[in-house]
Amino acid sequence: MLTMGTEGVRDMEPKKIAVVGTGTMGQGIAVMLASKGLEVFLYDKTPELLRHSVIAIETHLDRQLERWALTVQEKKLILSKLHQVTDIEALSESQLVIESITEHFETKQKLFIELDHLLPPEAIIATNTATLSLTSLASSLIYPHRTIGMHFLHPAGQIPMVELVRGMNTSEDTFSRMKRFAEQVLDKESVQVYESPGFITTRLICVMINEAIHTLLEGVASAEDIDKAMKLGYDFHYGPLEMADRFGLDSVLASMEALFLEFGDVKYRPNTLLKKTVRSGRLGVKTGRGFFQYTDGGERV
Repeated sequence: MLTMGTEGVRDMEPKKIAVVGTGTMGQGIAVMLASKGLEVFLYDKTPELLRHSVIAIETHLDRQLERWALTVQEKKLILSKLHQVTDIEALSESQLVIESITEHFETKQKLFIELDHLLPPEAIIATNTATLSLTSLASSLIYPHRTIGMHFLHPAGQIPMVELVRGMNTSEDTFSRMKRFAEQVLDKESVQVYESPGFITTRLICVMINEAIHTLLEGVASAEDIDKAMKLGYDFHYGPLEMADRFGLDSVLASMEALFLEFGDVKYRPNTLLKKTVRSGRLGVKTGRGFFQYTDGGERV
């Protein structure tokens, strides 16, 4: 962990951190935190979900080993920092909880209320939501001032930026602590966002992805050439269609529906091809097929 400038700053660092929800994003956030030497408590509803997530994490780390991006010792250290928890009461001493469960408002709000009663008053509750209102999520809490959005992009460990989202009740102290944590502990640039559906990144990228799908459906170009044009023409790491596959097409659809519902602007209306693809069960990397095909390890075929 990076050394802070003063003892007082070091004392304010969250040392006990919980990640609630161990899907793709939760896994990435947990590995990122553990790689910084932090003790991370992974919470999910069942031992089976946790076991599946840890296997996925090990597979991801093994791929990094094969690419010489990680050493065996670093892999062992990361795994030693991850602690599996299925009883939410075990999170009661956490100083920071990062929530990354399903994008369903009632489910998230129920979890927020549970954590609000469970955690000490000075603990911070952060959410990785991409579209839901932080103000609404925190509206029934005793301590709404300690809630904040920490929107990481996938893959969390590689993207050098995090959106810090302020709800109506987010306190200056909460924001300052998380800004310091993001920049000095996680080595990420932070962007301050005042709550708005989709924040910056989701709001902009969904429009581009949707337009790429329109372009594909209209037969303007193949999926391969659409992505090649954007990768080579604008120096994108992934083209918009592969990007959507890696986000999860169901997640992209959910984000677009939320934006369309909130803004009522047709530019956010999901393309029919996106809807059909999701209905067919082709959700992208996590199912092995979306607009492109992928190996079990997530490599493009």
